[in-house]
Amino acid sequence: MSIALEADRLTKTYGAVRALDDFSLAIPAGGVFGVLGPNGAGKSTLFRIALGLVRPTSGSASLFGAPAGDITALRKVGSMIETPRYPAYLTARDTLTMLALESGAKTADVAGWLERVSLTHAADRSTSGFSVGMKQRLGLAAAFLTKPQLVILDEPTSGMDPAGIQEIRALIVDLAKREGVTVILASHQLDEVRRVCDRVAILSKGKVVAEGGVAELTAGEARLRITVSSPVAQVLAVLGGRGAADGPDAVLADIAREEAPELIRSLVTAGVDIVEARWREVDLEGVYLKTLQSEGAA
Repeated sequence: MSIALEADRLTKTYGAVRALDDFSLAIPAGGVFGVLGPNGAGKSTLFRIALGLVRPTSGSASLFGAPAGDITALRKVGSMIETPRYPAYLTARDTLTMLALESGAKTADVAGWLERVSLTHAADRSTSGFSVGMKQRLGLAAAFLTKPQLVILDEPTSGMDPAGIQEIRALIVDLAKREGVTVILASHQLDEVRRVCDRVAILSKGKVVAEGGVAELTAGEARLRITVSSPVAQVLAVLGGRGAADGPDAVLADIAREEAPELIRSLVTAGVDIVEARWREVDLEGVYLKTLQSEGAA
């Protein structure tokens, strides 16, 4: 299996702050890989080290097997780290043309990429008047402009409206599935991550606390939600610590599916009036929050 980005026992400190703490992760080439975590978890620091923008305190990082910052490897990579900034006097077209020339991609399809990110109408406007969302779109065009094998995107849909988010999501999926580009995506939009990513890693306090396929991480996390017209305390008494109140008239039961019929019978025998019993699948957001809560309690 080819590895696009690998971190081996990376540590990066800024004074007393440890942005990365003995951090190791191998991201395979192909598909879309999500990097999740709260602010300060180490996501942007990982990307900056991989791109050779900052040096680690200890440990190492590599792109396609080459050391971080290697020029040959970097020519295979496009990136957008946080909100992009451009010379205010340049138009969107001039900006992409300049970046193409700087990278040596003299045949870059500037007009085509402006169209793919829906900026054709603003191609000859100064970027100084661009909204945050428009700057993000231009940053995406710049990241994909040179036909890279790997693209690293840090909050790519920040500042965009729902229609724009959906449009960029479709573009990322299309590039990964139809054009074979590996995409590493950091985002706080967990629904966005769930829809586009094949695998994810969850970061907390500079460490990887969970990693796997989206389906793998959410498998086996379903809970039975029981809505009642009786006091919730009656249900909790029957569950004996294997449940928690979910509002004034419902309980989430942590039980296996095969235990559900016996639980329902026990509740009816105890005089509980059941309005509804339905399995609630835990989504990526639930896994993310549960993982961070567990890590915080550790």
